[in-house]
Amino acid sequence: MSNTATIELVQEIMLEFARFTGLSPASVHPRRYLWTDAFAVCNYLELYAQTNNKAHLDLALQLVDQVHHLLGKHRGDDPRQGWISGLHAQQGEEHPTVGGLRIGKQLNERKPNEPSDERLEWDQDGQYYHYLTKWMHALNCVSQATRDPPYIRWAIERAKTAHAKCTFAPPYGGRKRMHWKMSIDLSYPLVPSMGQHDPLDGFVTYCELQAAAAKHRDGSSYPDLRHEIVDMARICQGLQLPTDDTLGTGGLLYDAYRIAQLMAKRQIRNPSLLETVVHAASMGIESFKISGSLEYPAEYRLAFRELGLSIGLCAVERMLTIIEENPNVFCQMSSLPQTVEGLREYMPLGETIEMFWMNNKNRQASTWIEPVSYTHLRAHETVLDLVCRLLLEKKN
Repeated sequence: MSNTATIELVQEIMLEFARFTGLSPASVHPRRYLWTDAFAVCNYLELYAQTNNKAHLDLALQLVDQVHHLLGKHRGDDPRQGWISGLHAQQGEEHPTVGGLRIGKQLNERKPNEPSDERLEWDQDGQYYHYLTKWMHALNCVSQATRDPPYIRWAIERAKTAHAKCTFAPPYGGRKRMHWKMSIDLSYPLVPSMGQHDPLDGFVTYCELQAAAAKHRDGSSYPDLRHEIVDMARICQGLQLPTDDTLGTGGLLYDAYRIAQLMAKRQIRNPSLLETVVHAASMGIESFKISGSLEYPAEYRLAFRELGLSIGLCAVERMLTIIEENPNVFCQMSSLPQTVEGLREYMPLGETIEMFWMNNKNRQASTWIEPVSYTHLRAHETVLDLVCRLLLEKKN
């Protein structure tokens, strides 16, 4: 597919997404889902960067505003009203993320006195930490595209509140841990266990935001994330990162690329971290390769998870470029270039995944077009956004 054809296809899909979810034309009752919308913001920004068509930037900014005014406030079926933070109207407009952002589930959250139902929990609202970090990254991207200070401030305010509410010191002692899912007002955990990669994702995102704030020369004073960065680094110690989940493995590759970027800028100075993350990703890819999953029919495969791996594989060449261009930074890691180079052999997996899901017959499967409750995502919208993300990444 030519570059022009790729851009035209992505534009068509993202315009359909805007119409389907009530972004443009603006609907009285838009459909917003935080994880999907974070990818959509980045897609619109990349389209703007590649086409210089301001309409795409406008859609990104409209989406941010719509997310904040819908997911930053209590649900319509909740007796509580207004901003989740409890701020008054004008204060909430100035600090829309400080209280957090709802996931966007169809059902209201489980109340503190209600018994836990693991299956039902997938469809109930609340706040996911790993969705919040995706939104922090999206806001940082908006800040870079617009040079408008409020966006990076909102991202950092979101980070500070999320860290304060989602981390905790166990009563039996030991280092801090995290809750995977919190209530809408962040007052109690809905899923008390810790997401496998949440601490790593949080650490990298905090470092990214701290570095971005330092670049702003507008005279503004931004909240400092150094305490949260140190705190999250401690939580990360000793974590087991390898996973059989393809989306999780793709996320590790994405985080590895961000770590390499931050190391090149001297924002992260832990030489072993990148090696650890790359090694874990390599183990996950090898596990997927030998599992035989690629031989399954579409009904037994989840497109958005596999496409997440394909997106992660796009980072391999970029990591190698960063390493080659910054020998003084990476000289202490003699085995790193070889380890990253070894990931190249898995890149055909990405092509195989993409070819499979480009087949129209496979896209008729329920795992592509229907909501899948246990994956806690609206499958159709999410897959479309990931397809666009993949096409844009491969074009770069």
